[in-house]
Amino acid sequence: MEIRHLITFKTIAELGGFTRAATHLGYAQSTMTAHIHALEQELKAPLFDRMGKKVHLTTMGERFLRHAREMIRLYEQAKDMSEQEEEGTLCIGAPESLTIYRLPRIIQAYRERYPKVNILLKSGSCWDLQAQLRRGELDVAFFLQAPFTDHELYTETLIDEKLIFILPPGTMLTENENVLFTEKGSYRDYFEAFLRRQGIATENGMEFWSIEAIKQCVACGLGMSLLPFVTVHAELIEGKLAGQAWDSSFGTVSTIMSYHKEKWVSQAAAAFMEIVRTHAEEWRSEEKQYSSKHDRDLT
Repeated sequence: MEIRHLITFKTIAELGGFTRAATHLGYAQSTMTAHIHALEQELKAPLFDRMGKKVHLTTMGERFLRHAREMIRLYEQAKDMSEQEEEGTLCIGAPESLTIYRLPRIIQAYRERYPKVNILLKSGSCWDLQAQLRRGELDVAFFLQAPFTDHELYTETLIDEKLIFILPPGTMLTENENVLFTEKGSYRDYFEAFLRRQGIATENGMEFWSIEAIKQCVACGLGMSLLPFVTVHAELIEGKLAGQAWDSSFGTVSTIMSYHKEKWVSQAAAAFMEIVRTHAEEWRSEEKQYSSKHDRDLT
């Protein structure tokens, strides 16, 4: 039982004839007749009494018309689900650094285009977010770590992030042995390995879950840290922090967008990821513009 047959039947019944319905739907008379014949074959009963040029619903036709209208209504409702998705919820996961320094402009642009979508933003470590993504709890997640492959997850590298040592203003790296760490994982592993090679003890380092707290503590002279350049760009320009370039041969990190390969990507999620890709192009362009200058300044 095809939906077009039901639409043909409903239109004939409401307009009172095959000719008017054919004109309304843009069908040939033979097509209309074929549609009704197919329905009558399935129902094993006539839907219309044909008396001259007039047609009247049979008893079966009157009963079936109610069902046909309901099936067409459900079909239209299902067809419009793509628009209704734009009124749903989009669940996004990201570590603190990306939540603060990469996502706000993206979310603002998305809300302007899709104001009825409810955005649920969850923060956490890259490890925690990957676990949530695998469990289907997130639609899209962002990681700040070395590129990786996972048989369950689709991953897309958006930009290779520059890392930088941050120091109290007026100091050098060799003058700071008090270390402030981010949470375990990601670029912290690179940092600890580097410090051990330099003979700097890492056991007594202080661990913070907030990048903003680390920046404030370093600015006050408490020690040094290693952070993504994007998180400290403003403070370096203002002179609130000193910086020294990280040697990428010791390790690199990227901002990565990811979703579960087996989880259906809704229209809301697909639209969000397209906006992310547009902004990522801008990030890469901006990085090229000031990269060489800052590399000279920070070495």
